[in-house]
Amino acid sequence: MTQAARFRELMRRDGMVVAPGAYDCITARLIARAGFDAVYMTGAGTAATLGYPDFGLVTMSEMVANAARIAAAVEVPVIADADTGYGNELNVVRTVREYEAAGVAGIHIEDQGFPKKCGHLDDKEIVPREEWLAKLRAAASARRNPDFTLIARTDARAVAGFDEAIARANLALAAGADMVFVEAPQTLDEIAAVPRLVGGPCLLNVVRGGKTPELDFAAAERMGYKLAIVPALLLKNFVGIGEQTLAELKATGRYPAPVKEMTVREVFQLSGADEWDALRHRFRDAAE
Repeated sequence: MTQAARFRELMRRDGMVVAPGAYDCITARLIARAGFDAVYMTGAGTAATLGYPDFGLVTMSEMVANAARIAAAVEVPVIADADTGYGNELNVVRTVREYEAAGVAGIHIEDQGFPKKCGHLDDKEIVPREEWLAKLRAAASARRNPDFTLIARTDARAVAGFDEAIARANLALAAGADMVFVEAPQTLDEIAAVPRLVGGPCLLNVVRGGKTPELDFAAAERMGYKLAIVPALLLKNFVGIGEQTLAELKATGRYPAPVKEMTVREVFQLSGADEWDALRHRFRDAAE
């Protein structure tokens, strides 16, 4: 079964899927090992690993390359950020085909103009409705695998208001999107209203310290959300732990006590050392 088919099966079940954000293979493996059913490839995290802010500076090829590595590293479905589709309808067609070939379960495409920004930053711009809907129609038609999930993300709430965001979300479903992602609702009432007013599956973006109030996942599930992504959870925590550990190393001149004790072997097991060792012995044993 492909990742795309696995994700479709998850979406057919009752309840909501939680997909923490990964920006590389190690974070993806940690998410899968923790027992989550899906991984979200964060665009902001991917940009950060390349030394850039989430300002649309990373190319489609760079994003797809990271998505392919992450999808190959885990068995659970990976949903990936595809920014604005990287151009017009023609670019979107290629974007869909490249992400499909990378093995991910689906992508989201947003209605921002350039320079695009993280949905929880100020000073964003959105493109006209029809420009975005044309991209979504192109994306839907470009799919070779019918299980590949197309998620339509609208940033209209911050620019044109909540009503416009809901209108765009419903138009996106009519244009062929499988799920909608209304970015950054600003009150608990707005969060609750999205799945009630939108005629299809909805995604909730959980960003601590962002524009959307925090709520627990059980509440989001009761509201009717089918997918919750937590893009910056590991990125923020790894940065915080890294800064703390480095400061302690510099201050004391000693190897700081780790948050979790791990042997050298356990560290390499995160990258599949056991599987690779088994493969090596398989071919050596075959010669005996």
